[in-house]
Amino acid sequence: MISIKELTKQTGVSVRTMRYYDEINLLPPAGKTEGGHRLYSEKEIKKLQEIQFLKSLGFRLIEIKEMLSDKNWDWEIGLKNQLNYILQEKQRIIQIEKTLKGLLNTLKIENSVDLTYINKLIQLYQSKNEQQNIFRDKYFHQGERKLLNKLPKMDSDDPHSLEWISYLVDLKKFKHKGANSPEIQQIIHCMYEKAIDTFGENDDFFNKLWEIRKSPEKSTKMGFYPIEQDILNLIEEAWDFYENKRH
Repeated sequence: MISIKELTKQTGVSVRTMRYYDEINLLPPAGKTEGGHRLYSEKEIKKLQEIQFLKSLGFRLIEIKEMLSDKNWDWEIGLKNQLNYILQEKQRIIQIEKTLKGLLNTLKIENSVDLTYINKLIQLYQSKNEQQNIFRDKYFHQGERKLLNKLPKMDSDDPHSLEWISYLVDLKKFKHKGANSPEIQQIIHCMYEKAIDTFGENDDFFNKLWEIRKSPEKSTKMGFYPIEQDILNLIEEAWDFYENKRH
């Protein structure tokens, strides 16, 4: 038999937790000293390990109490139910993760904190509804729709998406210098090389994307992140200047 303090040293479970387990009759001590101190045997230590393991799987204490006390407990049903719950929680956490990443990326671009505005943007680019798919099918053939999967994602922190986001941030930063300035032309050069590297030489695809991007209504239907008109005008003017220099 060991004392509660010795048990906490061996297991790392706090004295307060052990007392609570006793109070709810989840893990009563094997006995007590004359002074009223709790004592635990190997049996209680083993049960404590079982409790901690089941807790690590996401089971609640009330469930654990029933599982360990009911000899007729159906473990298959219990474990399947817990697995379904964990899978649902996993999807919820993944969605929260994407939302936080999208929030951070939006803040990089907007350089301000307007939670109502940002929340609307997040809802926009997270929306994967049937109308979006219909709109995409209308404009892009099957081969091009595969290329759409390579577009940057605002709710991601993959290097590909972050690179495109950085170009948009830099365009806003240097827009006052004009479309043919060295700073803007360098950004356009990087965008051009990135586009060719990602999508290949595909003028029809680029032209369709740009037609949609220039239209606020079509961009919304596609689920694109909204870009201010002055930035779109800057990109178009700078791109034409860059193309003329290349040729």
